Amino acid sequence: MATPLQVSVTSEVGTLKRLLVHSPDSGLGKVVPSKAQDWLFEDIVHLDTIRRNEYDYYTKILLYFLDPEKIKGKLTSIDAPENKRAFYKPEHPDFYKSEHVIELQWLLAEILESQSIKTELVSSVCAIEGCTYLAQKELLTYSPTELAKTFVSGTSREKQLLFAPIPNFIFTRDIGITINNYVLLNKPAKKARTREALLAKYIFFNHPLFAAYHGNIIELSDSQYSFLLPKEDDDKKVTLEGGDIMVVSPNHLLVGVSERTTAEAAVKITNTMFEKGIVDKVSIIKIPKKRDYMHIDTVFTQVKRDVWVMLGNFSRKAVKHEDENAIERILEIKKEEKIKILQFHKNKPEQPVSFESLEDLLVDISKTDLKCEGEVKIIFSGNNEFPYSAREQWTDSCNLLALKEGVVLAYDRNDKTTDAFAANGFNIIKAKELIEGLEAGTIDAATITDTVILMPSAELSRARGGFHCMSMPVLREELGIRN
Repeated sequence: MATPLQVSVTSEVGTLKRLLVHSPDSGLGKVVPSKAQDWLFEDIVHLDTIRRNEYDYYTKILLYFLDPEKIKGKLTSIDAPENKRAFYKPEHPDFYKSEHVIELQWLLAEILESQSIKTELVSSVCAIEGCTYLAQKELLTYSPTELAKTFVSGTSREKQLLFAPIPNFIFTRDIGITINNYVLLNKPAKKARTREALLAKYIFFNHPLFAAYHGNIIELSDSQYSFLLPKEDDDKKVTLEGGDIMVVSPNHLLVGVSERTTAEAAVKITNTMFEKGIVDKVSIIKIPKKRDYMHIDTVFTQVKRDVWVMLGNFSRKAVKHEDENAIERILEIKKEEKIKILQFHKNKPEQPVSFESLEDLLVDISKTDLKCEGEVKIIFSGNNEFPYSAREQWTDSCNLLALKEGVVLAYDRNDKTTDAFAANGFNIIKAKELIEGLEAGTIDAATITDTVILMPSAELSRARGGFHCMSMPVLREELGIRN
């Protein structure tokens, strides 16, 4: 795969044509309780279950929708016990190689064919990981495929851990984000993700796939005084993860200020977008710095141009509690955590527009940017019922990936949210049934509409990220704006 590809994302729900993913690797199976939170996990996960019974459904559905020639008519062979490992191990010689569902690990292996890049990257990784000189020399003898696997899993060819794994690499949304025909690279807040950012940088700047866009890759630098700031003054540092960036129309970008993305980064992103003429409008959404929320895409995502899913805490109305009276309701609202939204326009940045609630912003996007004339529907996590709203938001009820407008991937464990989708006219189908229908020809990926695809999630949900997190779209069809 050496022909440069087209990079263009101008909405959250235009038909998905190409994305970057990473199949769960052995590093996920090495997360231990004592290090879980350092590595940004709440729990340890069972790797084999994720690979064979959960993530494989995700890969298959992506292929049926984006690259059916790689899977249509081949399902029996793919699922045969003797071939199963090839489907979920990027280093396997028979691993599927799609130009639409693109695996980061083999992009990494391909750039490591260059001896100069190999030398540079081995030196860089060994420097940040504190490797011995002899270990560095040993890594230079690895084949590109072996080395790519080691960089991601931390495991040597002798099955020894050389450095910590990077289990968050499956959340490819956070390594970068496509904004129109630009790529904004991340700048992680947590040390556990430093190697991810380094690998992503080398891939985007060196792989032939992105050769036509090297001038369109944006990196955020630290402010000149950041090195002198005390450790506790984190707001002045520039940190960014892709889960806090959404392209909702060609001219409108959403930027979250959260646990992982600082206000300083939001300022830099906004100024960069305006200076380069990439968008005309940036809405900055400041959410509470809590692990519960993490990024803005854990509290809302878009389903259709006029349909959104969101956490009710940030709505015009707070979450409904059983047996409450008016006084209790008012008190609950007053102690509710606040959200702050300011919308900046390129031609008058000194006059931002303020929104009282997240719901108000989402309705405005649908009506102003996407020209929706009818009612804008907001579907709430847990059907906006306590305690289900919080429980299901924690297991990513709001973190959905649109394969195309109205067709989204969601976890099967969020029952109340699923009920809310059904009540709003969406079809509900389990991943297994969908795959069977796609293979048999009784379901057509091109014509399916208004559907929530329920994905197995017992282990994946423990990793604290949904399918929006596990995807980095690099090409979506433009979403036609209705005049």
